[in-house]
Amino acid sequence: MIIVTGGAGFIGSNLVLGLNELGYDDILVVDNLTNGIKYKNLVDCKITDYLDKQSFLEKLENGFFRSQKIDAIFHQGACSTTTEWDGRYMMENNYEYSKSLFHYCQEHKIPFIYASSAAVYGADANFKESLEFESPLNVYGYSKFQFDQYIRQFQGKLSSQVIGQRYFNVYGPREEHKGSMASVAYHLNNQIKESDKLRLFEGCDGYGNGEQRRDFIYVGDVVDINLWFLDNPNVSGIYNVGTGRSQTFNDVANSVIAYHNRGEIEYIPFPEHLKGCYQSYTEANLERLRIVGCDYQFKTVEQGVALYMEWLNS
Repeated sequence: MIIVTGGAGFIGSNLVLGLNELGYDDILVVDNLTNGIKYKNLVDCKITDYLDKQSFLEKLENGFFRSQKIDAIFHQGACSTTTEWDGRYMMENNYEYSKSLFHYCQEHKIPFIYASSAAVYGADANFKESLEFESPLNVYGYSKFQFDQYIRQFQGKLSSQVIGQRYFNVYGPREEHKGSMASVAYHLNNQIKESDKLRLFEGCDGYGNGEQRRDFIYVGDVVDINLWFLDNPNVSGIYNVGTGRSQTFNDVANSVIAYHNRGEIEYIPFPEHLKGCYQSYTEANLERLRIVGCDYQFKTVEQGVALYMEWLNS
């Protein structure tokens, strides 16, 4: 059995489908369906069971799963809302819950592959998996940073594989439920259908209008990297999961325009509430990922957005 927490969410549901394509269907999905619209992400997935996140943790701690063979736990579940400032909630949900799963996996020698985030780097322009470059700008980023720090204490004395993946800007199918936190590609597709106007922020932090740069990574590539780690159980550590290539928000908008063959970009004032807590530039350093033998080639914005537009508009 494979367990996927956050399995009804964006990356989690795509991961379940990726596992299905490899022949895995003995999958337990763990999630919180308070936002019930997420159920749609699971309709075409093959799973053996679903559990609420709290029920799952209680069963885990009470020994319910000890008689079952767990091949791996993919821990994708978290509050990923970067504008959420309830630190107590964020640390309980993203940090304490993750610690419980980590210790269970260590006790029972189960591979533990979890989602971290590029938000740990904050405004630093050196996106290398090292403490001196890590300074999160919000409490979401801090919750991920602190769990990575916790995991680092156990380096060299792990009983089974532990992988932390620092996701950069992920976009692609099955993110509709995220609302305002869905990717810029998703929102631009909606905007072009409504008015032929694609709205981007004006320049900030020394960047021109729409020229802020992010490492945008297609969700299918993220799934493939998760599955690569599953196939390489001797690899442990914290790794960036991005393309290693930053592109502008204008590139994303122009890719949406190219698909629809219409539309124009309109620049809007940069929001006051984001000043000082916004990453205007991200680009994954892939050196560590390449050193451990992962030579996967990632899609460009133009390639990934074209695939996503086809899925959204089919």
